[in-house]
Amino acid sequence: MCVENIPVTLLENLKPMAKVKRIVLDVLKPHQPSALDFAKAIADEGTRCNVKLNVEEVDEKTESVILVIEGEDIPFDAIVDTIKNLGGSLHSIDAVEVEGSEASPERE
Repeated sequence: MCVENIPVTLLENLKPMAKVKRIVLDVLKPHQPSALDFAKAIADEGTRCNVKLNVEEVDEKTESVILVIEGEDIPFDAIVDTIKNLGGSLHSIDAVEVEGSEASPERE
């Protein structure tokens, strides 16, 4: 297959993507849904997503929680959408672990 006439931007889109393996998020959420239901909804966004939720602080209407999400390829955008749909907001990304593709040209 000849790739000489394919625009560079198209080729960049075809490159294998790095995979997010672990991410730690600081999230503010309402009391409802419960921490258990909130964690289950996040876990349902990814294949074999493991979610640990720790409640750090509680006030009259909200809870500050730390989410530790681990998986083979965590769908970050879908997780952020789920947090918003459940009434929460992402305060910060506190840690990430990302694995590059073996076929990535940057490794050659």
